[in-house]
Amino acid sequence: MTKVILVRHGETEWNVEEIYRGRIDVELSEVGIKQARLLGSYLDNLKLDAIYSSPLKRAVDTANILAQYQNVAVQVTDGLMDLNCGEWQGLSDGQVKKSYPVLHEQWRVNPHLVEMPGGERLEDVRERALAVVDEVVSEHSGSIALVSHRVVNKVLICALLGLDNSHFWNVKQDVCGVTTFDYVRGRFILTKHNDTSYLGGMRKSLDDF
Repeated sequence: MTKVILVRHGETEWNVEEIYRGRIDVELSEVGIKQARLLGSYLDNLKLDAIYSSPLKRAVDTANILAQYQNVAVQVTDGLMDLNCGEWQGLSDGQVKKSYPVLHEQWRVNPHLVEMPGGERLEDVRERALAVVDEVVSEHSGSIALVSHRVVNKVLICALLGLDNSHFWNVKQDVCGVTTFDYVRGRFILTKHNDTSYLGGMRKSLDDF
């Protein structure tokens, strides 16, 4: 059996300010660093056989903090890279809504039909992220952490549950939230979702950003 642990990176200032990040390399905030340390401590009793991370700094730094509590090195893979938001990157949600009113509404209602201007579709994310999962379950039989981003994890959760991308907004994952699947006899079984219990009073709900 392989245990696949999907981890969303810790908080950044752009999460709080509701700014589309995409491929822009935003760093963890002080809160995000503390969240990652709490997560590392929380997972300390669970021996991780591998940690994979998106190449973006907010994910890599979260993964490296987790690795401090484990005897493994972080492996960086482009397959876990955040959604390329194209022209929306660096804009606040309010700015996007004003400049792209029709597409913004479509993103909120039918995200699976949207291609970010100058960027990607959810299907693009799904294809490359699932390739990482396929590689992981073929190479490992223990517990594996995949540290990435809100969009990547939400798309992966839908895919592993057999849902298409139209269900994107039916899935919630907070900053530093943990979702776990057991891979048993060719089937992914959801065993834990959006666990932020270890954050205590630091727990925040920033699902949209």
